[in-house]
Amino acid sequence: MERARPLPSRRRLLAGGAALAAAPYTLLSSVQADARPRTTDRPRTGTRTPAGRGAESVDRPGAEWQPASGSNYTKASRPGSHSLDRVVIHVTQETYADTLAIFQNPQRKVSAHYVVRSADGHLAQCVREADIAWHAGNWDYNTRSVGIEHEGWVDRPEYFTDALYEQSAALTAAICSTYGIPRDRAHIIGHHEVPGSDHTDPGPLWDWTRYLALVNLA
Repeated sequence: MERARPLPSRRRLLAGGAALAAAPYTLLSSVQADARPRTTDRPRTGTRTPAGRGAESVDRPGAEWQPASGSNYTKASRPGSHSLDRVVIHVTQETYADTLAIFQNPQRKVSAHYVVRSADGHLAQCVREADIAWHAGNWDYNTRSVGIEHEGWVDRPEYFTDALYEQSAALTAAICSTYGIPRDRAHIIGHHEVPGSDHTDPGPLWDWTRYLALVNLA
């Protein structure tokens, strides 16, 4: 996820408790200046899906609908309104539950389409694929990509479980099939590869060889 400038710990912002030491790889932010549409071309802000929609709202079977605040993404009608040619891989630097809470906080101005839980690969969908999540730190890349967050920390490979890799790879494969995105490293990229990004996720411990093999086997 994105960071526009150094910010206090997200846990302090969420819980209102004492400040924690700021992590160098913090991915979530409360300001998303480069994620917003230009004032000359500003689509409507998203709206939250009413409670109770549940599985009716997800784009992928098996995902759980956990909608981001409508203040944290841009309503669109992709791929008609914007072409889709990338999947961006992120690591949350937060727990699964805290990441969902951040996306649901209208003050945070950040979101991703999906969050993958470490323990069992469970998928939460937070933004419809037709809409533009604010995840990449680059408006052009936001408009053309689907963002997938993975619970964990870039320096703690124990969070990159078999279940996480397998479920995420199946999700990425399905997205690529839907939109005709090639299943290669030019089109399935890390957050650190987005132009202008100051992030390192998913980090050097993310196994790209394994991940791409799983995507292509799905």
